Amino acid sequence: MAEHILVGVDTDLLEDLDELTEPKPLVDRETRGAGAAPGIAPLPSIPILPVLVTVSGRYEVDRLISLPTPIPVPSPIPIPVPHLPAGSPQLPTVEEEGEGAAALIPHPLLLHETLFLDVDGRYPQNTASGDIQLRLTTSVHWIARLRRVTANQWHGSIWYKDGATASFPYTTVDIRVNNALSPATRTATATFRGPGVPSRTSTLRYRSRAFRTVDFEIDCAAGATPVLQIDTHAHPNRPPTLPAETLTVQKVFERAGFTVTTSSGGNIVPLSLAGANAKWSDTEMHDAMQVYWSKFANKAQWAMWVFIASLHEQGTSLGGIMFDDIGPNQRQGTAMFVDSFIKNAPPGDPSPAAWAARMKFWTTCHEMGHCFNLAHSWQKSLGTPWIPLVNEPEARSFMNYPYNVVGGTSAFFGDFQYRFSNAELLFMRHAPERFVEMGNALWFDHHGFQQAETSAEPGLALELRVNRPKPSFEHLEPCVVELKLTNISAEPKLVRDRILSDQANVTLIVKKDGQPARQLTPYASYCYKPHTLVLMPGESVYESAYVSSDRKGWLISEPGNYTVQALVRIAEEDIVSVPLRVRVEPARGFDQELIAQDYFSDQVGRVMAFDGSNVLEDGNKVLHDVVERLPGSKVALHARVALACALAGTSKVLEVGNGKATARASGEAKPKIRVVKPSPDKARELFDAALTKDSNVAAQSLGHIDFNYYLCKFAEWLASEGAKTEGAAVLDKGIETLTKRKVLDRVVKEVKDRRDALKKK
Repeated sequence: MAEHILVGVDTDLLEDLDELTEPKPLVDRETRGAGAAPGIAPLPSIPILPVLVTVSGRYEVDRLISLPTPIPVPSPIPIPVPHLPAGSPQLPTVEEEGEGAAALIPHPLLLHETLFLDVDGRYPQNTASGDIQLRLTTSVHWIARLRRVTANQWHGSIWYKDGATASFPYTTVDIRVNNALSPATRTATATFRGPGVPSRTSTLRYRSRAFRTVDFEIDCAAGATPVLQIDTHAHPNRPPTLPAETLTVQKVFERAGFTVTTSSGGNIVPLSLAGANAKWSDTEMHDAMQVYWSKFANKAQWAMWVFIASLHEQGTSLGGIMFDDIGPNQRQGTAMFVDSFIKNAPPGDPSPAAWAARMKFWTTCHEMGHCFNLAHSWQKSLGTPWIPLVNEPEARSFMNYPYNVVGGTSAFFGDFQYRFSNAELLFMRHAPERFVEMGNALWFDHHGFQQAETSAEPGLALELRVNRPKPSFEHLEPCVVELKLTNISAEPKLVRDRILSDQANVTLIVKKDGQPARQLTPYASYCYKPHTLVLMPGESVYESAYVSSDRKGWLISEPGNYTVQALVRIAEEDIVSVPLRVRVEPARGFDQELIAQDYFSDQVGRVMAFDGSNVLEDGNKVLHDVVERLPGSKVALHARVALACALAGTSKVLEVGNGKATARASGEAKPKIRVVKPSPDKARELFDAALTKDSNVAAQSLGHIDFNYYLCKFAEWLASEGAKTEGAAVLDKGIETLTKRKVLDRVVKEVKDRRDALKKK
């Protein structure tokens, strides 16, 4: 009986057929009848239907090749030629022209080749891609769009190349899969052709239905119940064609093309020692990522850490954070807050419990999608795309916000099939591995303002500014800028209340003169519940931005001139600011130059960005050195604020045994939370020196927004320590300073109201 392969079948049943072992020989019933023993009637002839098998997946081959390598060899010593495997290319004849001449001898190398075939199964992209890697030397990645020629043959043009492209002159590929039911004997033969070059043919063996293998580790804080699977029919608002099933997070990413493993997750992290505040700050989340993940390593790997907690300290408006990197690597961890706005169904919803479960499930997959380097659906044209990407603001994808589409959440889930878009699947399955693998390419890398959609008559204006006479910064002083969005039209404008603080909407570019521009990629990405704000004509909203460093490193460090520019995305329009020119002054003396050698580090940047840390000891040590050796500098002011924030209150640190992730991986210890006790005397000393000793300098260097924030935080902390009078005095100092600096009357009034409320406590 002939075997058959039919492609284009999209069912889980057919996917499972790939797990079959080599089938036993089939016996034709007519043959059995012809050869039956006497007295046994022949069986009737029954037509046998072809077996449907998906052929998409990963194919690989390893083989030795030999390259001629010039090596000086003294003549007339004979040159040994090693044994080569059958099929190796012929080597040139060794020619000697005298003693010491270069002779060509064969040099065997291992060639590893991978083919990713994507023509059937779940969400086929009619695409093939591959890696050809010559160990210890170079590699090339290619992608081709395919069309089917026969039942098991495809042809396509190669439209993308990356790597050592000069060694890969081919423009088309033909792929033929043999008619093997068993994965163990299935092969794919790829023939590459290009103008003016000989064709190249390679036969690869089938390895897996999945393109890659990825590991998830999912842990929960006590009291936080994760939603890692849902009944797709639990809520009545759904597509009519959506199958009824129990869908898991693992299955979502398996359907995206991955084999998913789960390592030592599912742990419940106790909060019994955390005190009354079970909310998580940015600092605590960042520290937890550093010490708790059992697979943590300063290297790229197909693995991520997912932490489920109750609430962030910002409250119910924050649903999730994607920590873009851990240590020097990126996109390795994320956190979800299940008691945030994502648990609150709209009034009158027919199934509120199912609605909340669905939103929590979506949030988990959305944040994990960021770890695969996926941008939001409406952000794809920003950055430097790996291929030209088009925004998908109406996409029913895990990477879109349900409340962003026309018709809102109801319209989104009414058409949502619990999947990623085709463009996202193309990226996850076929982009070069370094773009997708966790801890490799930076988040949103290979995805400026080159495609900004600006209006000829904008109704909003975006301004970047600094709160000082001239935009000049001391050497080492962190650069904080202020964003101001103003309604310049004659009509009210609707904007989101966090429009300038949500990295999903704001893009900042920093460029040092004579160097390439860099996009600011903050250490954490937030998922906020949107609220609409009415901006009347002439009214403005404000936000501060720390632009000195991000997860890629330091953007503003060396003395010189820099340009900073911002873009904010509102509806379908991009509002672009006028470029702000800033200058960093040269170092003032030996101490600044000496400290600079340790200051511009990843840890210091993180401690500054997260307002302190109880884990990043090297970064804290540098900031203590700054305070001690440069006490009157503006960088010391910022260092005092960061150190004081970490010392002011009780904080939580996740630990395993001796604090190292390896202890947990080896089962040496159970996870626990260590409470770091405050140091109120030291915190007060640092806050005083930073904020009240010379409040005018503090307001100038920190910026009005951050000065107001830290001053109020300091005052309320003093009140909580039983020093209400001192707290009120701190706010009085702030009111005096902000008034002299001509800050908006409404801002000064807000500080006065907080002072009065503090006195009444």
